[in-house]
Amino acid sequence: MYAVIKTGGKQYRVQAGDLLVVEKLDGEPGAEVAFGDVLLLGDGEAVTVGAPLVEGASVSATLIETRRGEKIKIFKKIRRQGYRRTRGHRQSETVLRVTSIAGAGKTAKWDGTVDLTPKALLDARARNLKNVVAELEAAAPAAPAKAKKAAAATDEAPAKKAAPKKAAAKKSDDAAE
Repeated sequence: MYAVIKTGGKQYRVQAGDLLVVEKLDGEPGAEVAFGDVLLLGDGEAVTVGAPLVEGASVSATLIETRRGEKIKIFKKIRRQGYRRTRGHRQSETVLRVTSIAGAGKTAKWDGTVDLTPKALLDARARNLKNVVAELEAAAPAAPAKAKKAAAATDEAPAKKAAPKKAAAKKSDDAAE
């Protein structure tokens, strides 16, 4: 079963379990988001088209993270006039996991679990950036991450500090001659 929803001035075709990146929505990670603007429902050959919306249809999703998108550069130039302007922009966006679609007497649910790990943390782990991973995990308000960190701290022995380096012996003027 699939649906076409409208949010942020755009239309998206979604199924249960899809990962969706839309314009910024309000809410904390883990919050449930419901879309009532369902324009079309489809289930195999049976398609229900709304006029303009399908009555009683809704799509539910879980908010994973709110982040900033890719950087866009805007460069303007008028040749031979010395006019050059560079500007940039990063759009705020929200990442959602579609959990269920309901309407036309049918319901499609996703029976997986929603992982609330932000993309920045996944990217840092993939690039093996240990200091960035530690910084992001410390900043993350998620309770499971703190529990993992506490368990790891009890399993490991405290790190030993390196001994200070000894100063080099001074050279005497007599030895140089």
